[in-house]
Amino acid sequence: MLVSERIGQFFIANHTGQDRLEYTEYGGGDRWVVLLHGQLMPRRMQQPLARALASQGLHVVTLDLLGHGRSDRPADPLVYSMTSFAEQVLALLDHLGVEKAVVGGLSLGANVSLEVASNWPDRVQGLIIEMPVLNNALHAGILAFVPLMFAARYLPWTVSSVRALTRPIPRGVVPFWVGIGLDTLDQRPASVAAVIHGVIFGRVAPQANQRRTIQAPALVVGHPRDPIHPFADAEMLAEELPNAEFVAARSIVEWRTRPERLDAIAAEFALACWDGTPTATRRRTRT
Repeated sequence: MLVSERIGQFFIANHTGQDRLEYTEYGGGDRWVVLLHGQLMPRRMQQPLARALASQGLHVVTLDLLGHGRSDRPADPLVYSMTSFAEQVLALLDHLGVEKAVVGGLSLGANVSLEVASNWPDRVQGLIIEMPVLNNALHAGILAFVPLMFAARYLPWTVSSVRALTRPIPRGVVPFWVGIGLDTLDQRPASVAAVIHGVIFGRVAPQANQRRTIQAPALVVGHPRDPIHPFADAEMLAEELPNAEFVAARSIVEWRTRPERLDAIAAEFALACWDGTPTATRRRTRT
């Protein structure tokens, strides 16, 4: 089923002026879903899921958070934090005139979704959380991103050289996920250092006692054998959230390479958030 797609933009204020954020809408109607990307990745990575959900009658929006994709990329670490990313989601809802939405994403996007639900519970109809980054991910996250931050800060030519090699490759002639990888490598040294600095040295996610107060229905998806997004973190989060359903992905790449099963579960969940009682309120686990 073909769905309509529209690109839009809005502006948010910061301590130095205004920043531009870009988003894409899929489908229409009043059953809203906001999907967020992983760290340093573009919103286009959520395009397959957005199209799948929109084909089921949901109105889906994907957003490039500040410092990502086609949104502005300031080089100031002070503008990057989980709270500021969550505020950008709230600004998106206000810009679209949306009272409530199912909010979700993976990795960074998962944590931002939790931040939205913790701070503005009245704006969240449900949560779709894939690969949250919590207690057990600390060491792997530091090993993965701190060297990149230092390289971008003190050896900026390394990031610029990769960008110079990958940027000219036409995205339309390579497989979709290769294109997403190329877009992820299309970074500017100052902004990528600022993003990582702001995320790592700020609040990574709401604390456990705050997560336990989130009442929104939640679908939590965990990946096996994923050191940066440990399965244990996803299981722990599903136990903490009062109205959570836990789904175990069959592999770390299932939702990217064979998405049909997880797309169907996500669509069922999001529709139930709007139309009835989500299965999450019965706290079940799927494998």
